[in-house]
Amino acid sequence: MSGHSKWATIHRKKGLIDAARGKVFQKLAKEIYVAAKNGTPDVDSNASLRLVVEKAKAANMPKDNISKAIDKAKGASEGENYESIRYEGYGPGGVAIMVDCLTDNRNRTASLVRSTFTKRGGNLGTDGSVSYLFERKGLIGIPSDYDEDEVMLTSLDAGALDVENLGDTYFITTPSDKFIAVKDALSNIGVSEFLTSEVTFVPSNEISLDEETKEKVYNLIEALEDIDDVQDVYSNLKED
Repeated sequence: MSGHSKWATIHRKKGLIDAARGKVFQKLAKEIYVAAKNGTPDVDSNASLRLVVEKAKAANMPKDNISKAIDKAKGASEGENYESIRYEGYGPGGVAIMVDCLTDNRNRTASLVRSTFTKRGGNLGTDGSVSYLFERKGLIGIPSDYDEDEVMLTSLDAGALDVENLGDTYFITTPSDKFIAVKDALSNIGVSEFLTSEVTFVPSNEISLDEETKEKVYNLIEALEDIDDVQDVYSNLKED
């Protein structure tokens, strides 16, 4: 995986988050609620909830919003029930696309996702058709203000796979199960600013496309992300 390419993807996503912050926070609140309801509302003892909270913090979601979503799940034996569903398919240029959803109506979600693929030049595939092209990994970005050797040694000792110096940013890749350990280790040496901090699906190989086709892929991804039931969209498009 090219760290530079993945960092370009993150910056593009940050721009989308800034443009539609309210909707992003609603989706994150749903994800926090589900994680807290299905486990325990205690962040320290619920690994799934901790990961979602870290994701919310990386999106600059206010602490009050995070607390409200957790409090909503406390004692919520009934009420909103969401099902996790993954859709897989291909976009323009043969780009692999994976869509993770949380829905209370499977038929509605399937119809919306399928029609969005079709209208934007893609096609929905079967389960497992593209998921094998992705690996679950932790991604951490911090400013390069910190000592490079200390950041590298601390990250690798805590289980990181790779540390890249991208000039103004250190980009750290971890196995999904070492993400929290690496982030905590960095915090322990004084790192207080995280430019990105998430466990996500990273493509094993990326596809390069011409600008026109790439724009069509962006339009499809953005249309999918605009669906209320869609939580995350992953692709193997290579970004410069």
